[in-house]
Amino acid sequence: MNAPDTSSSQGAFGGLDLLSSAVILLDDQQRIRHLNPAAENLFAASQRSWLGRPLEQLLGHSPTLRSALDNALGNNWSYTGHNIEVARGERPALHLDCTVTPVHTAGTRLLLEFRPIDQQLKAAREEREAVQQQATRELIRNLAHEIKNPLGGIRGSAQLLERELANLPNAPTLREYTEVIISEADRLQDLMQRLLSSHRAMQPAPLGIHEILERVLRLIHAEFAGVRVRRDYDTSLPQLTGDPEQLIQAILNIARNAAQAIVSMPPDHHVEGGEIVFRTRAARQVTLAKKRYPLALELQVIDNGPGIPEEMQDKIFYPLVSGREGGSGLGLALAQSFIQQHHGSIEVESRPGRTSFRILLPLAADRNELTGKHS
Repeated sequence: MNAPDTSSSQGAFGGLDLLSSAVILLDDQQRIRHLNPAAENLFAASQRSWLGRPLEQLLGHSPTLRSALDNALGNNWSYTGHNIEVARGERPALHLDCTVTPVHTAGTRLLLEFRPIDQQLKAAREEREAVQQQATRELIRNLAHEIKNPLGGIRGSAQLLERELANLPNAPTLREYTEVIISEADRLQDLMQRLLSSHRAMQPAPLGIHEILERVLRLIHAEFAGVRVRRDYDTSLPQLTGDPEQLIQAILNIARNAAQAIVSMPPDHHVEGGEIVFRTRAARQVTLAKKRYPLALELQVIDNGPGIPEEMQDKIFYPLVSGREGGSGLGLALAQSFIQQHHGSIEVESRPGRTSFRILLPLAADRNELTGKHS
């Protein structure tokens, strides 16, 4: 048997390589004629290794998929198989919908398009969350504007009152009250300023993610001397385009939360060798903000602290929601806002002893795309 001609198949089906959905082409013997890059990524299978091999060797025997294949061939019409489970050895099984379409070109008989069910659910959830987060941010932004001006009046009046009380016999006692008013007004003004800061215009520029992480690492070391920060970098990553101040603040907010969780654990639950890990990797064929990117940056901030309570995990990025006593609930909300402005995504997985914040940022976004300008 002659070796499959991968160059000719890539030329004939090159248009499929641009699709974000996973596509497999089969011949009349249901042997693999082509895997597009999305299918290679989904099934962790290379085009070169699988060309000419039977589909069942790759996906196993699925009655649902077999029925869709038989119906498409028997009736010469497209059929969809739902919730097809594909085992992958020790890796988690995939749950997919697959549309099978008969074709008659270049020795190809069937086109199979796969859509991961969990990715569809995730995309729908992210879209709902983005709409909700945008509405929440606009509400809080408007409230912050409304609160800022009266706060300035309250603080100014307290200062004037403090001066008027200076000549009274019990001035020191009364001054305590005015000092409380002034300090609390300052605290609220700082809170309002932080709420409004997420809406400032971006100033994107080419930057290296590891330079950003080194800045954050130094800040964490200065504030939390007992927490170790370990690097796990992919130094081959290219530069990305982004706002350095926003990215520093976003990552710092996540890392500071992790460090605070570690040091605030009670003595009987305290982690020996509390640690935060900064891990960077390349991610391929990633969809972010409904756009497909061939290459993205994956950054994980991992800690070995107590974890986030399960009931909090769905709400952890909401403004003013905090799982820590005394927390403002703004750090993660601002981090999410800054990451979304970079067309990226952020998600969390947590259990006691391991919490991981995973950030994906496109490596192909340009300055005009981030600022909304068009050349």
